[in-house]
Amino acid sequence: MPPRLILWLCAVVLLFVAGPPALGAEPRRSVGLPGKSAGAPAEWKAVLVAGDNAEPVFDNAVAAVARWLAERGVPTHGIHRLNASPPPSDPSIMPASAERILDRIASLRPRPDERCFVFITSHGQRGEGIWLAYSGEFLRPAALAQALSAGCAGAPTVVIVSGCFSGAFTAARAPNRIIITASRADRPSFGCQADRTYTVFDECLLAALPRASTWRSAYDASLGCVRRRERQMQVVPSQPQGFFGAAVRKLPVR
Repeated sequence: MPPRLILWLCAVVLLFVAGPPALGAEPRRSVGLPGKSAGAPAEWKAVLVAGDNAEPVFDNAVAAVARWLAERGVPTHGIHRLNASPPPSDPSIMPASAERILDRIASLRPRPDERCFVFITSHGQRGEGIWLAYSGEFLRPAALAQALSAGCAGAPTVVIVSGCFSGAFTAARAPNRIIITASRADRPSFGCQADRTYTVFDECLLAALPRASTWRSAYDASLGCVRRRERQMQVVPSQPQGFFGAAVRKLPVR
C-alpha cells in the first residue's frame, strides 16, 4: 500500500476515535493558581493609629474604623492597630511609637490586587505633627511620606490624618495617594473632650463612609458635616483638607 494512503487511513481512524469537537466548546485553558476574579473588589492592608489616650475619642475612632474594614471583608491579619495604651490582653495591638508606626507602614508591601489604608487620629501641634503619647514624640509629615513610599510604592493609597494642624500631612502628595486631613495646617480641629465618643471630624467621617461610593464623596460629605457642626459650635472653621492624586481621583471606597 502506498505510504500516502497509509497516512490518510491513520488520520481517518484518529478522527473517528476522538470524535468532532462539541459545538461552542471553548479551547482548553491551563490550570493556574487560584486568584481573585476580575470583578472582585481589591483588598486593603491597613494601619490604624490612636496616638493619645488622654481622652477615649481616639481609641474609639480606631476601633470603629477597624470594625468598618472587617465588615467589608478585610481580613484580621490585614488590619494593624497601634495605640497609646495597648491592652495586655490583646497582643495584636502594638504601642504607638513613631518607630513602630513607620516600620508597620513600610512593611505593608501590598500585592498588585491590594491597596494601602492609613488612619491616624490624635492631638496635633502646629509645625510638629501628630502627638504620640506612648513615646512622647511627634509623628512628622516627612517621615510618614517616606514610609508610604517604602511600604506602598505605587499602590492606590488612602491616608487619613485627624488632628489639629493636620493639613501639613498633605505634603506627602503622590499620583497614587488620597490624603484627607481634619484641618488646615494652621488651624485646630475640635471635639477632643472626655465626654465625647469621637472628635467632630472622626464622627463626620464615620457617618459618611457607609454611604459613600468613592473616597471623594466620603470627603465631601465629611466636609459638609464638619462645617455644620462648627457653625453650631461657633468656632473658627478647621477647614479639612483633601488631596486626590491623578491616578486615584475616582477610587471607590469598597
